[in-house]
Amino acid sequence: MWSTALSTGLSLGSMYALLALGFHITWIVSRTLNFAQGSAMMVGATLGYSLYVTFGWPLLLALPATLLCCALYGVVIERLLVRPFVARNSEAWLMATVAGGILVDNLAMFTFGKEPRQFPVTDVTFTLFGTSWSLINLLIPLTGVMIVVALTLVRRYSRIGKVLEATVQNPRAAQLMGIRVNRVVAAAFALSTVFAALAGLLIAPLFSIQSDMGTLFGLKAFAVAILGGLASSSGIWVAGLLFGLSEALVTLWFGSAFTQIFTFSLVILALALRPNGLFGQKLRVKV
Repeated sequence: MWSTALSTGLSLGSMYALLALGFHITWIVSRTLNFAQGSAMMVGATLGYSLYVTFGWPLLLALPATLLCCALYGVVIERLLVRPFVARNSEAWLMATVAGGILVDNLAMFTFGKEPRQFPVTDVTFTLFGTSWSLINLLIPLTGVMIVVALTLVRRYSRIGKVLEATVQNPRAAQLMGIRVNRVVAAAFALSTVFAALAGLLIAPLFSIQSDMGTLFGLKAFAVAILGGLASSSGIWVAGLLFGLSEALVTLWFGSAFTQIFTFSLVILALALRPNGLFGQKLRVKV
């Protein structure tokens, strides 16, 4: 029981963290958020299933094709639902991305159907440190750790990281220096939806795939992003693991009926004590 709760909690927490990293990357680049992140997760899972099962594509071809399509989806969101409002100094992008996600969820319901599907991947179970693990349950945390490390290294040591930093610090000055800010922001949205799609593909063998699967996952991922601190990728990762483990333990001790009550109560309590997140810093505005 404990081993199952541990592996499930780590897998769920890592999936929440992957989704939340999408919020992180758009926030640090453009100070905007993609509230269609949950729908991007659903698109990744349903499109991957359709290409692999319905159309019979090889898995090694279906997965990158799915991630590429979701990257394009992120670019469309930024171009149509975010950029026009940002250009007018309006925050209506918030509601526009919410509406866009609902629209995509309903389109998926009409095309993919209402019936839940199961991603047909053979899992492998093994024992590690005296605990029984499935290969998929271990693959999700490892993927998340690699992404967090890669993001940190890119931001600190690469030319792309310097471009991102310049865009974050002063978009106008970056534009004058020849940096195409609009392309950087579009790339951030593409990357955010790739993270979401990857989370959907990794979690698909463990959960049923359906058109509304991303709604609650997206809400929990946003809670994780706020809890960890929107500007901290490592903080988001730790917050995601804590959230997933809390869910698994509450379910083990009290039953699934109390899971959402306890976990979101803990989020409210943590934010009451740390309004900027567990690992966030207060935003300083220069005037």
